Amino acid sequence: MLKQSSLTIRLHSADDVVIARQQLVGGTTLIDERVTIAGLVPPGHKVATRAIAAGAPVRRYNQIIGFASRDIRAGEHVHLHNLAMGAFDRDYAFGMDVKPTQYATTPATFMGIVRREGPNAGKVGTRNYLGILSTVNCSATVARGIADHFKRERLAAFPNVDGVVALTHGSGCGMDTQGEGMQILRRTLGGYAKHANFAGVLIVGLGCEANQISALLGSEQMQEGPLLRTFSIQDTGGTAKTIAHGISIIESMLPHANDVAREPVPASHLTIGLQCGGSDGYSGITANPTLGAAVDLLVRNGGTAILSETPEIYGAEHLLTRRAVSHEVGEKLVARLRWWEDYTTRERGEMNNNPSPGNKAGGLTTILEKSLGAVAKGGTTNLVDVYQYAEPVTAKGFVYMDTPGYDPVSATGQVAGGANMIVFTTGRGSAYGCAPAPSLKLATNSALWQRQEEDIDLNCGEIVDGNASVAELGERLFAMMLATASGAKTKSELHGYGQNEFVPWYVGAVM
Repeated sequence: MLKQSSLTIRLHSADDVVIARQQLVGGTTLIDERVTIAGLVPPGHKVATRAIAAGAPVRRYNQIIGFASRDIRAGEHVHLHNLAMGAFDRDYAFGMDVKPTQYATTPATFMGIVRREGPNAGKVGTRNYLGILSTVNCSATVARGIADHFKRERLAAFPNVDGVVALTHGSGCGMDTQGEGMQILRRTLGGYAKHANFAGVLIVGLGCEANQISALLGSEQMQEGPLLRTFSIQDTGGTAKTIAHGISIIESMLPHANDVAREPVPASHLTIGLQCGGSDGYSGITANPTLGAAVDLLVRNGGTAILSETPEIYGAEHLLTRRAVSHEVGEKLVARLRWWEDYTTRERGEMNNNPSPGNKAGGLTTILEKSLGAVAKGGTTNLVDVYQYAEPVTAKGFVYMDTPGYDPVSATGQVAGGANMIVFTTGRGSAYGCAPAPSLKLATNSALWQRQEEDIDLNCGEIVDGNASVAELGERLFAMMLATASGAKTKSELHGYGQNEFVPWYVGAVM
């Protein structure tokens, strides 16, 4: 537990910087560090504890977060004006830190929904929705028109149904039918159609789009049945007729969807997507390690956690390859990083276009620093496999999925892969939900919690305040995850978030 009396936080004895707990003004003496503050240092930002020569590496977490772009004095604010990216070698040391997982003797349980028929048979859900998917942007309006019919009052006779949601997107045509972009889109739609949190799904197309319904069903090995229905606007005869037809299909699914009962199931049926957004200088100290501690508990109870956002592990990937259960798994992760280096070069960008302006205002300077905090979400257990975007996650334990850093796109891939819950850390503030998977949000600092409590489920700022340890909050979060999986509503669900956050990753040319 952190000392309340200290004005700063030191993360490692070898670090060149400490983190301000509060705003520090010039002339303030840091007794623990024996340095005097020069200038103004905002909360969550870094202070140099020793003189650093221009060009020298700067360490936080005992890891390189960048290089001094000019001489830095002890007590000086370290940020964009004097810290920059630089190239350096990372020791991937594949499997060096692999260790046996200590599994729980009596695994935890939650009250889940066991699917016994339909495209998701054998899976266990944490929610019970009916979904409407569009094959193409052209059918998005009718998909929403169908869902809009089923307001809360129309579902009053079906209390076990969490809702009817339309998940639409902006692509599906003007693209290579055999290209990577189409493969990703079909994997994503197929993953949602077979998701454990859907009791039934309706897929609506236009009729002439590149992403044909028949090709989608074939590529994803799906067959139409009572709980998976499809049709197109052109075959039905127009907008109004399509909406009316869709409403009748959903009405036919409602009695079956309502005929469910939660039952005790082991935590091995819980798959969590790990997300962070609007990060700040406290993310790697409080909320992300708290989530990592909960992930360790989940894995030890047989469950699965998916770390993602590849541009936001850049520079910290060596901490994951050391935990890879095999050289092959480690190389799969490195291969995805190399793809991103090529991708950003091709698009005339760079991996350090992250952190965002909000991240920088919160104290993060380089992608190296942000990544080191981001990987803390993954806890300490072995990395057992690496997946491409929206691939079905079949392994148990801690895994990685390649996704962009943009939260809605990343979480969409995780849910398509089977995540039946999302846990999302934020330091600047987030308003986010992810139907059909419930989303828990964690604040990195108490100021955010006090300002935006209506959107946040857990305040990890208690760690900086000295009122709780990472381990204590990790246990509290794990209990909250089990309760949420059992049906307890999250803040984002109460606000109605979820339908607009379905954003499949689009890769490739628009033709």
